[in-house]
Amino acid sequence: MIKRILNSLLNILLYPFKLILRFVIGLLKRLKFSIAFKISASYLLIYIIIILIVAVATSAGCMVFEFQKFERNTINQDVENIKREFPDFKGNTSMSGSIKSFEIYDDSLNSVYPYNNDKRYSDNIIVVLENLLYNREYVYSTDFEANNRYYYLNISYDAELMINDAFKIIVLVLVSGAVGLLIFVPIISNTSYRLIGPIKNMTEITKTITVNNINTRLDVKGTQDELKELSQTFNEMMDRIEQGYKFQQQFVSDASHELRTPIAVIKGYVNMLDRWGKNDKAVLEESIGAIKNETDNMQDLIEKLLFIARSDKGNLAYSKEDFKISTILNEIEKETKMIDANHQLYFKFYDDANIYGDIKRIKQAIRIIIDNSIKYTPAGGYIMVSGFLQDDYYIIKVEDTGIGIEKKDLNKIFDRLYRAEQSRSKEIGGHGLGLSIAKIIVLGHKGKIRVKSTIGKGSEFSIMLPYIN
Repeated sequence: MIKRILNSLLNILLYPFKLILRFVIGLLKRLKFSIAFKISASYLLIYIIIILIVAVATSAGCMVFEFQKFERNTINQDVENIKREFPDFKGNTSMSGSIKSFEIYDDSLNSVYPYNNDKRYSDNIIVVLENLLYNREYVYSTDFEANNRYYYLNISYDAELMINDAFKIIVLVLVSGAVGLLIFVPIISNTSYRLIGPIKNMTEITKTITVNNINTRLDVKGTQDELKELSQTFNEMMDRIEQGYKFQQQFVSDASHELRTPIAVIKGYVNMLDRWGKNDKAVLEESIGAIKNETDNMQDLIEKLLFIARSDKGNLAYSKEDFKISTILNEIEKETKMIDANHQLYFKFYDDANIYGDIKRIKQAIRIIIDNSIKYTPAGGYIMVSGFLQDDYYIIKVEDTGIGIEKKDLNKIFDRLYRAEQSRSKEIGGHGLGLSIAKIIVLGHKGKIRVKSTIGKGSEFSIMLPYIN
């Protein structure tokens, strides 16, 4: 009974503190203070709340202890005396001096003693707390049996002394907490600013990062725990940004270089036309043919660059439909045999399958791989194109006995405008964009593209496309 009452009292007393804590924390979040100030204020608020809780809990605990002791030593004895003397009370001479009054009610809660009692029987916690706080008295409720009937008993005790002792304890704890606060404030303020110091340094460093010093990194030596992890994550992000920026610079540089050559050729022939082409038919025809060839070359390069740019922006659209893979494989076989008579060409398609994809784009990807084999395989060399089912993919494999690719270049051949050293001759030509485009198309169809190669012996490219059935 006493524990239940005091627990309720404690919850009631702590409820305002909880509301204040929520309000202040919410206010700190909205106001534009520094993080260090917010941390310090939050810690100080928590400290104050803890001191208040300790004060209330300590005083409540002491009251619980005193009431339990009082119940064992006094209340139980008074209840026994009342039960023994009921219903004939003789001046309450056997009762303890701390009793202010007591009332007895029958099983219908009608007043039995005293007969002129205007109070109502209650063991309600709210009533008990109200009496404890406002009347400084503790009302104890119980029941007993007498003359084969049940009766209910309320005993009111003077609680002035115990309440005063509880308030003394609260004051003592609060004074101790105030003294501790004077020590705690400078410590927590200094600690907060030390914790936030690395973040301020990070902020200052990041403000200075531009294109000109993109290699700047945060110092992780003085940081630890989550701040160190944050610094490392930021540095890794900057590594990726720098790598992407350098890659973009290289891409622009290479594209400019590729465009500069045909422009220079066109300009040279235009100058030649201006000087001699008006009267020399041979010079005129040669110049027109060269200019036409170079403009076609530039158009091809620009179309490839636009294709890659659309892919980067996510604007590359595929016109997908169901089709038999043999449809484009047979077309590629006929076309290749028509345009290439310098190599030993072999085509073997073991299986057929339904593919859901863009026919033109898939054919373009396969064509790029075969054209590469033709380009880098010496005359009389062997080129084998095969198609078959394996696991969840339809595989188009292109094998050749060409110049091969060095091991150091295998991971780069799909990069834009990248060409291995052995493929940079004028006779071979090309922009280094074909394999990049082939990879984009294959990945756009949720497929894979793989390569194996041995320098001087040849290469093997495999396009793996998911099939329907």
